[in-house]
Amino acid sequence: MKKYYTRACNFYYGSISKEKIKKKLSLPLNGNNLISFDTIEIITRKYKKKIHIREIQNQSNKIKEDIKLIIGKKKFKGLNFLNFPILMGVINLTPDSFSDGGKYNKKNSGFNHASYLIKKGCKILDIGGESTRPGAKDVNKIIEWKRINETLKKVRKLNKFISLDTRKSWIMEKGIKNKVNLINDVSGFDYDANTIYVLKKHKIPFVIHHMQGTPKNMQKNPRYKNVLLDIYDFFENKIKKMRFLGIKHNNIILDPGIGFGKNLKHNMTLINNISIFHSLGFPIMLGVSRKRFIKNLSGNNDSKERLGGTISSSLYAMTQGIQILRVHDVNEVNQSIKVFKSLNFK
Repeated sequence: MKKYYTRACNFYYGSISKEKIKKKLSLPLNGNNLISFDTIEIITRKYKKKIHIREIQNQSNKIKEDIKLIIGKKKFKGLNFLNFPILMGVINLTPDSFSDGGKYNKKNSGFNHASYLIKKGCKILDIGGESTRPGAKDVNKIIEWKRINETLKKVRKLNKFISLDTRKSWIMEKGIKNKVNLINDVSGFDYDANTIYVLKKHKIPFVIHHMQGTPKNMQKNPRYKNVLLDIYDFFENKIKKMRFLGIKHNNIILDPGIGFGKNLKHNMTLINNISIFHSLGFPIMLGVSRKRFIKNLSGNNDSKERLGGTISSSLYAMTQGIQILRVHDVNEVNQSIKVFKSLNFK
């Protein structure tokens, strides 16, 4: 049986978007009148075509259901996506992360950095104690917890939304006892079989992240039949599995995992077509910050010199309605969003 995928495209913003919605010339994206679309792209594994929204009534029930998910407001415990995108600030408490390893794993430096990120506009703090850069080796759970324990306890007192970046169920349990709000597992809960049962037991919100392989081998010739549709199917199947295992809540975020088992072509295909994931009905998170694809395109080698590429790809993602951006440079990205919105979302 032929499978269809639906991608919203041809977007409008601000007052133009509101006016078009009022005249029924476009549809709101994610229940937000500040961004709307008047075209959808219908995709199969053999062909794709674009149609105007006035032709939707002639389409299959599957496509009509996709449209409902695309235009529906995305609700999430503790987060409001109407003022999108929300910035997730990265706090790497590791000696070897790809861009800031060793910078925030000293006494009080992690907490001080968290305070700075909040001051500059970060709404979610993503705290991790294990590097998942390409080629990284596994870290013992005791060592990982030792790296994050003190900072997590201090950051908790700031009363902000905290994400715990870990692949291990034991660390998740520890974090949940310390009142983290979100679990962010880059393995998509495949590294540790017990992680899904932790999610079920505590009914905690989580991110489903896509990664092909492991950090140690993920960049060794990654291959897909169709990277966009393969990852869409991965999300769909993972959600079905979690439903089958008893996870019923909808506090789920989807992250296609830029740079995690993808080459330059894969990454660019995903970013260019990122709006396809809206039809799954969950908020989308994108992590393009300082990633290697920026080096591949620009020639800048040092990860700290990729701010321009981070900002441009983040702004593009915003124009596609992406709800969360995971970034290192919160101040600069937040500044660019404010300026861009003042110019385009009036």
